[in-house]
Amino acid sequence: MATNIRVSFGYDVHCLSAGCPFWLGGIQIDHHSGAVGHSDADVLIHAICDALLGAANLHDIGHQFPDNDPMLRGIDSKILLRRTIDLVAQKGYRVGNIDSTICLQSPKIGAYIDKMQQTLAETMGISPDDVSIKATTTERLGFVGREQGVSAYAVVLIERV
Repeated sequence: MATNIRVSFGYDVHCLSAGCPFWLGGIQIDHHSGAVGHSDADVLIHAICDALLGAANLHDIGHQFPDNDPMLRGIDSKILLRRTIDLVAQKGYRVGNIDSTICLQSPKIGAYIDKMQQTLAETMGISPDDVSIKATTTERLGFVGREQGVSAYAVVLIERV
């Protein structure tokens, strides 16, 4: 018997490097450092993709979009998110809601959250009210606190269509 709702958790982390563009939640944020990765290294979108893929039992982001695929080099993570939504839909599900947390010492991103919610919602074809984004620092502890990296967590609920 098929399940009507499914819940899953996603996590991602990227190192930060001076001079790299900083993509977060589908928007570019002006900062002296940005995340490093095979794609545009949008840690929030990657955590959301992992959670969605897990909820639909479709492995993980590395399986679906491997970092050794030259066609994915520098790809906009919103494209990966749209493809993930399509994969989830093929399994007969749609997004119910997303709750996420970004761990970042600097820059402060509170002023960007509404735009991130809107961008992610448009990309997934859902309401911004169904996309929760929170932010926290690590009180200067660990790699995030030393501004060496950024991480994100996401929990998603998907519902059978």
